Amino acid sequence: MRTTGNGGTKVESDRAPAAGNQAARPALPPSQRRIDCAKVKCVALTFDDGPSLHTPKLLDTLRRSDTRVTFFVLGQNVERHGATVRRMVHEGHEVGNHSWDHPIMPSLSPRAMRRQIQLTQQAVRQASGVTPKVFRPPYGATDERVARAAGMPQITWSVDCMDWHRTKARKGIATGMKEARPGGIILLHDTHGSTVRAVPKMLSTLKGRGYTLVTVSELFQGKRFEAQATYTNLE
Repeated sequence: MRTTGNGGTKVESDRAPAAGNQAARPALPPSQRRIDCAKVKCVALTFDDGPSLHTPKLLDTLRRSDTRVTFFVLGQNVERHGATVRRMVHEGHEVGNHSWDHPIMPSLSPRAMRRQIQLTQQAVRQASGVTPKVFRPPYGATDERVARAAGMPQITWSVDCMDWHRTKARKGIATGMKEARPGGIILLHDTHGSTVRAVPKMLSTLKGRGYTLVTVSELFQGKRFEAQATYTNLE
């Protein structure tokens, strides 16, 4: 769905390269995988607020299951976990912009909005060699000024698993899997170990229901994907 117009987490730095086969041949980039989600039952898993110390374990799980996702990263965490961002790109995941430090974007001046976005673009580019092409406003809070400052498609979600909520995380993830629909975008956070531990079951459950798991850009492949528009799902 297109329209016009969860809290950040402080994490420690990774002091060593991310786990995994760094020397392996890079995975096929998402832009080169041809998946027609108008014909195939697709859903996009997205992970916000990282990278964190939990992200390498998540990447291990995704590699073993040959699954691609989208990471909406915070610029301040990219600086601390550059090796993890490089690994995301190396293994074929999409990296999106989630601001520098998770402010409520509409509360900022236009200059401050642009700085939040531009600093994160620069951090991801320096860490991985790629530049994000999609933006997720923190808390899903946006308006026309934020859209202009971002200059990219804004991606929110159709399903919030509430995994950031300590007492509701397990139930929220289970509910999120039940609420998944073709063309949907599922919100998760790779800053929580409980979420990362739940991912293997999520993958097996969704794939068992016949879903093809794709990145956000793959979900909209072949569709008009407009800068400054906001998308919650494929329809």
